[in-house]
Amino acid sequence: MAIWQGESLRKPSGGRAKLNKNKRKSELGKSPAETKISERKVKYIRTKGGNRKVRLTNENKINVVNPETNKVEVAEILSVIENNANTHFVRRNIITKGAIVETSAGKVKVTSRPGQHGMINGVLLE
Repeated sequence: MAIWQGESLRKPSGGRAKLNKNKRKSELGKSPAETKISERKVKYIRTKGGNRKVRLTNENKINVVNPETNKVEVAEILSVIENNANTHFVRRNIITKGAIVETSAGKVKVTSRPGQHGMINGVLLE
């Protein structure tokens, strides 16, 4: 079944809403990227207007900013420590925005959206 991101079929009271239009192709959604740790792999998704998004499916490197020195370095991702988006993402090593990952540079909080931006950026915590 397709993912539909149109208006809800329910009213705020919980009753069924009568839609005054049919579903549109522009309201179709896509499945989440679920970026995992391994060699870099991307998908290109066509968006509205003929533009495209870079969907990152696999990556093992992260751009780390050190807030004390304001220097950026590329570090190797070892594992996902914490992910507030979904607790099961930690076990599956799935990276989303806000996830805390263990890297060769230390603990890093992810600040980019890998499924939308096609890269992983983060801020050093320790």
